[in-house]
Amino acid sequence: MVAASPENEQFCSLKLKSTQQHRTTQMTQLIANFRKAFGVALSSALPSTWKSGSWLLRLMIPISLAVTLMQHGGILEWIAGYLNPLFVHLGLPGSTSIIFLSGAMAGTYAGLAAMMVVPLTLKQATILSLMIALCHALPMECAVNRKTGSSFWLMGLIRISMALRCAWALHSVLPEWSASFLYLGAEAESSWTGVLLTWAVSQVKMALMVFLIIYLLMVLQRLIEAYGLLRPLSEFLAPLMHLFGLPAHAAYMWLVGNVLGISYGSAVMLELEEKGLVTREEANDVNFHLIMNHSLLEDTIVFVLAGINGWLLVGVRIAFAMALVWGRKGCVALCVRA
Repeated sequence: MVAASPENEQFCSLKLKSTQQHRTTQMTQLIANFRKAFGVALSSALPSTWKSGSWLLRLMIPISLAVTLMQHGGILEWIAGYLNPLFVHLGLPGSTSIIFLSGAMAGTYAGLAAMMVVPLTLKQATILSLMIALCHALPMECAVNRKTGSSFWLMGLIRISMALRCAWALHSVLPEWSASFLYLGAEAESSWTGVLLTWAVSQVKMALMVFLIIYLLMVLQRLIEAYGLLRPLSEFLAPLMHLFGLPAHAAYMWLVGNVLGISYGSAVMLELEEKGLVTREEANDVNFHLIMNHSLLEDTIVFVLAGINGWLLVGVRIAFAMALVWGRKGCVALCVRA
């Protein structure tokens, strides 16, 4: 065995040292770039957070006040008398219909705001959360679906129907939980002054929570965009699309719809349709999935912070989306054979 010469040992040592220095330089550069991108994301997210948060609070606060006044004025109890025969099969008191309608018409945050001022068990809150997650902001989101070739009224009817079916299924399988959901309202025996004071304090707490959630989401969105992660992530998720009953090249649309929302997802769909990369039928298939399962990141974070089980939320929404897409494909196949 030939011993290494001092010159070779010195060369190897210098090469190793150079490699280590190069790696250290690369790591330092990566950290510096991340700090820069993170700082830009933190600062640029502030104006958007203020704009979006202010808009949401202008929507949420009046709904929260209206529900609080109806609850302590006996109006919810009166409504419950008419809707109890239906909602009792869903494991909910009739008064919670106002919560569901708030979410269905105005959006997730409006529904959550209404939930927080009505006393609910954790099971009831979980059922309502899934109903709102499946069926929210119908006027706006169904209009967005129509732009990409889906029927406005069909999308709305499907979402309402699936929300009711989901509530019935959850009521049937979930155990009774003794725990209570987050309640920011006043006690039933409180005076009107106490009710309004408690409500005002609750709105401050809710506003802080809303701004914090939106800010974190905005920062995350900007980091994803800065590093161009949407495309690589969508390519990684392409095989999963087959399980969902969607074409592999729908992964990008699916990811945008679940990270940024159905409006952004539909915008991407329109662009891909115009370029001829997806057909109108494929876009319609994605719509049928997204009406059950979109904004998965934001909606899950919002409800989890309020105390709802995140795994249950995600699992149920994906299951209903798959059932809807595959069920539709099965019906189409039967009609073609007939």
